[in-house]
Amino acid sequence: MTSKFSLLAGAGMGIALIAGSATPAFAATKKPVHHAKHAAAKSGQTAEIDALRAQVEALTARLDAQEQNTAQTTAQVNAVQTQAAAAQVAAQSAQTEAAAAQVAVPTEVKTQLAANKPKAQWFDSTSITGRMYFDGSNISQKVNGVKQPGSGTGFNIKRLYVGIDHTFSPIFSGNVTMDISNVVGSTSNYNFNANSATAPANSTALVGRGFYVKKAYLQAKLDPAFVIRVGAADLPWVPYIENQYGYRHIENTLIDRTNFGTSADWGVHVLGDLAGGLLSYQVSAIDGGGYRNVRVTKTVDFEGRLSTSYKGFFAAIGGYTGKRANNTEGAITSATTTVNGVTYIGGTHLHTATREDAAAGFKNKLFTIGGEYFHAKNWNNVTTATQDKSKGYSLFGNVNFAPKWSVFGRYDWVKYSEVLNPEFHQHYYDAGIQYEPVKIVDIALVYKREALTDGSLAAVTGYANQNAPAVTIPINGKATTNEIGIFGQLRF
Repeated sequence: MTSKFSLLAGAGMGIALIAGSATPAFAATKKPVHHAKHAAAKSGQTAEIDALRAQVEALTARLDAQEQNTAQTTAQVNAVQTQAAAAQVAAQSAQTEAAAAQVAVPTEVKTQLAANKPKAQWFDSTSITGRMYFDGSNISQKVNGVKQPGSGTGFNIKRLYVGIDHTFSPIFSGNVTMDISNVVGSTSNYNFNANSATAPANSTALVGRGFYVKKAYLQAKLDPAFVIRVGAADLPWVPYIENQYGYRHIENTLIDRTNFGTSADWGVHVLGDLAGGLLSYQVSAIDGGGYRNVRVTKTVDFEGRLSTSYKGFFAAIGGYTGKRANNTEGAITSATTTVNGVTYIGGTHLHTATREDAAAGFKNKLFTIGGEYFHAKNWNNVTTATQDKSKGYSLFGNVNFAPKWSVFGRYDWVKYSEVLNPEFHQHYYDAGIQYEPVKIVDIALVYKREALTDGSLAAVTGYANQNAPAVTIPINGKATTNEIGIFGQLRF
């Protein structure tokens, strides 16, 4: 409105000025004026005034239109604001009603809703896992330079594990793991005859019967530092070293490969983590015959481990003591035997097998380097009159030079008999490159070599390769195995 009045005032002033300027000029003129000229001047002034009036009317019409638009816009804004306020009040009212309704839900309705909720099924707390070790390779096995029947090319599924885990409660859980192996020959630790304490070194009668219960236990996790497993479960040492080593699908770890220990057994196992995981421990009271040889004996064996891990560094010590499932009724012997001119007299009890273990190393995302050592006494002489000692070590490492690629290597040295056959020893090494196309698959190109040397006065039987049968090594003889091929694992 202010702008409207300003414009109108300006136009009015313009008209007044024109009219005022014309009147004095006309009054001052005293000379007679011609009628026609006077009429023309008057007509021009009238036209100019009319033009100004037209402009004023146009401006007035424009301002009236703007004022009308402004009034309409203001009315619309007011209407929107009123609607928004009404909507906010309605929303608050609805929210209040919903809260009141939620509070006022009848108990029977809640009961009905809970009854309609799907019940938990057994498979909700059950998981199935699996792992397969496989290889396709060429083997050249020789004794004193002569090829043996174990030579050739073939494909082998060395292991297939299928596991079922079930959680009963936050404390109780269970596990059953089946072990399916494509057995080629056997050793006492790998294929026991259930009716005897030992098995033939090359028991072909057991080939093709490699389906076993490896683990079957009930677990009670009372605290991270105190977990109890009853049944067939992982032993303290071999699974721990497998975890540090990381290439079990390429080869068993040292004492597992050379039969101075195994990975699982039947018994009671207590384990846990201490100091936030800085320390861990496990103690197992077991049968002593391995998970494939469940036996009733008069005493139990013990295996234990204490380990630590800190910023990539790891270290562990462990040990074993017992009769290795040989302390059965009637097993006591008092026999004598003569070896290399020395007579050994059996006592009134079986020898006790013992083993001391140690490991240390460092691992991170880029590389791993580590080692393992063992010393055993009477491990293979529990039932003999003679006594013996054994020892060995393993060095291993790998470098992850690309996200899916790594190179690795390992060297083992084992002296099987320090007393009875000091020259009977083994060298083993492997090297390879591995590719991981997906997280569940590892494929490696590997070269392996093993050499067994016998220096005794009698031929000995040695197990030179897990993919080939055991061989007989003559006096002062040597058995070698060279293997090259593709090794891998599939896990889910």
